[in-house]
Amino acid sequence: MLVVYIASPLSQGGRELNIERQNEMANVLLNEGYVPFPPLLIGDMMERMQSRTWEEWIECCLAWVAKCDVVLRLEGFSHGADAEVKEAQRLNIPVVYNVDELRRIERA
Repeated sequence: MLVVYIASPLSQGGRELNIERQNEMANVLLNEGYVPFPPLLIGDMMERMQSRTWEEWIECCLAWVAKCDVVLRLEGFSHGADAEVKEAQRLNIPVVYNVDELRRIERA
């Protein structure tokens, strides 16, 4: 089973909407037989207990990118998601932009 890191915006376009969108994609991935890693959902829960800087979060996120098989980049402006994609590319981890591309990678 492929572990899929979901990279997407958090603050641009509405925090709650972005978290919900990532959670919905995580459920789609589960239904398709993938193991999703939705960092916004985890980060939001943790942030409610103790605030962290952007730098702390991105360092943590980049470490998780390295542990995943694929990065799925959802649309929308995001310095963090762009950094996650760049890290995946640096590590030769495939980056896809939709579930159809993810299916093609799995078949390859």
